[in-house]
Amino acid sequence: MLDRFKRLFTVSDRSGRVQQQLDQLRDRLPVPVFWMFGKTQSGKTSVIKYLTGADRAEIGKGFQPCTRFSSLYQFPTPEAPLATFLDTRGLDEPGYDPAEDLARFNNEAHVVVVVVKVLDHAQENVLKHLTTLRNAQRRRPVVLVLTCLHEAYPQQQHPLPYPFDNDGQSPAGEATPLVSEDLLRSAAEQRRRFEKVVDRVALVDLTPPEEGFNDPEYGGPRLRQELLEVLPAAVGQTLRTLDEATHELQDLYARESLPHILGYSTLAASAGAVPVPVLDLVLLSGIQSRMIYHLAKLYGQPMDAKRFLEIGGGMGLGALTRQAARMTVVELLKFIPFVGSVMGAVAGAALAWASTYALGKAFCYYYRRVHQGHVPQTEDLKRYYKEQLAQAEQLWKGTFGPDAKPAAETPPTGP
Repeated sequence: MLDRFKRLFTVSDRSGRVQQQLDQLRDRLPVPVFWMFGKTQSGKTSVIKYLTGADRAEIGKGFQPCTRFSSLYQFPTPEAPLATFLDTRGLDEPGYDPAEDLARFNNEAHVVVVVVKVLDHAQENVLKHLTTLRNAQRRRPVVLVLTCLHEAYPQQQHPLPYPFDNDGQSPAGEATPLVSEDLLRSAAEQRRRFEKVVDRVALVDLTPPEEGFNDPEYGGPRLRQELLEVLPAAVGQTLRTLDEATHELQDLYARESLPHILGYSTLAASAGAVPVPVLDLVLLSGIQSRMIYHLAKLYGQPMDAKRFLEIGGGMGLGALTRQAARMTVVELLKFIPFVGSVMGAVAGAALAWASTYALGKAFCYYYRRVHQGHVPQTEDLKRYYKEQLAQAEQLWKGTFGPDAKPAAETPPTGP
């Protein structure tokens, strides 16, 4: 037992253990997997950009080939993903065979997102291959996203308020704005074409702000709601957390860093829930160290031991020590058989998530102030860390705690 305990704190052995455990944790993370299906230039990248907040260059650079016909993008990073996107290309090519992709992804994808330009009616190959996907797993929801709506009413603005219901139709009524007849006819034909293989329909027009439309994310909230309603509860909560936090972003660095913080916090929560005493402390340390390294790289600030101690001292190492003491109490609970181990796992997950989130936010606050030409005062860092820790604990309770509002688990309707 003593030898095992000593090996736990041996650097070389610990590094291998951490990597092995992280690999296992990632396999259990509640990460939604979206299978993006549609022709090139149909608007798939715009949908991913809207759901994640990532820019187009980052998305394009993030996709990595994984089969002959498909690529995979794990957002924000493969090490601590919050969402995974599969992009199948070549649908309109005569040689495409979905068998290889089905063998690779059929049991991984939570939802198929079919992206179609509303005025593009040459969809025979897309429909053919989508039918194969649907027959392979009929209970997996399929959402049809009709894009580029403005092409049906050129030189005009979008009708506001957003007029389409959850079936992608514009209901009649005095409060309904006037909608282009060309758009209505084309959307109706697309619904008819795909009605046997899709469960939900959303009409969106996601454009860069510089194009001048009155709503650059037209229909985006409807699409997000459709996805939340068809996703399993756990992975839906992950998407919901990212959505709620994204609305609070203030600058470019915050927009890029927050998904990393959320991803590593979720990974830390999984480590904190490990029922084996002491092991999760080692995992948590490794996870937080990797998060800080990625944040430092993101801000263009090299991270070494001296810089870490400088920032840690600014935050007040006493605050971090108190968090370690709380984790130690949680670890002691795990030594108690049955009830103690369950209580320790629940408390450990919550504390690991909140402390990792607050630590990441505090490091970003430090770097942001440095970029502005000011090194934060010790008291300011302490105060900010405590504020973020309190907010993180409340966010955990509201999203994952007993009072959290769960995502809908209504089974999809359709053939």
